[in-house]
Amino acid sequence: MRSIKLTLAYDGTAYAGWQIQPGKPTVQGVLEAALAKITGRPVRTLASGRTDAGVHALGQVVGLQTDSHLTVDVLLRALNAELPDDVAALDTADVPDGFHPIRDALGKRYRYVIHDGPAPDVFRRAYCWHYRRQLDDEAMHQAAQWLLGRHDFSSFESAGAPRASSVRTIREISVRREGRAGGSRDFIAIEVEADGFLYNMVRAIVGTLVEVGRGAQDAAWVKKALEAADRAAAGPTAPPQGLFLVGVEYRENR
Repeated sequence: MRSIKLTLAYDGTAYAGWQIQPGKPTVQGVLEAALAKITGRPVRTLASGRTDAGVHALGQVVGLQTDSHLTVDVLLRALNAELPDDVAALDTADVPDGFHPIRDALGKRYRYVIHDGPAPDVFRRAYCWHYRRQLDDEAMHQAAQWLLGRHDFSSFESAGAPRASSVRTIREISVRREGRAGGSRDFIAIEVEADGFLYNMVRAIVGTLVEVGRGAQDAAWVKKALEAADRAAAGPTAPPQGLFLVGVEYRENR
């Protein structure tokens, strides 16, 4: 059996998330169906993380084992011929036996997009959170810096996927305003890189920063919410459609 590392991009709009669920379309489901058709036998996959319904990925990493003799280049082309238009295989690579996309990950980066223009963008509605009033992105960026470093992020963890520890290290977090060429700067991108993430952690951070951006709280409130280690102390969970898994970091030989 060979171990293969697969990098995927997908539009999560039509899916009930990554993980296979009975009677529901999932990214894992369409991927494993394509692999079974290509290799002629069932193939089980494991992703670096289970993205929720409506969440997108620019660089999801998936591990699988197969006894197929297809080269990784041929497998890549075959996958893109079989996968639906909203899922793409970006890269395939043979990796050492024992590769584990979750345990071997050194870190991940997520991006969340908010559109705070006066009218919804009908063409991007599945890829951003439309907030109907302008937000103070500079205040949000200032507040976000309280989250840098190693902390207990219990205040930003939704129930439903308990972990042994809620301690994580955020290496980088930024809030910046962006715009379209020749258009208004009415999009805000929040990027977070950490050694790992809790369930709904990024969406909870975004919902908390929006409270600062709309003027309901000051920047120091984020520090208090973090120190409380209580989900009720922080802001609401942002909707899923603005969230993108940008990429996963591994050691060079992984």
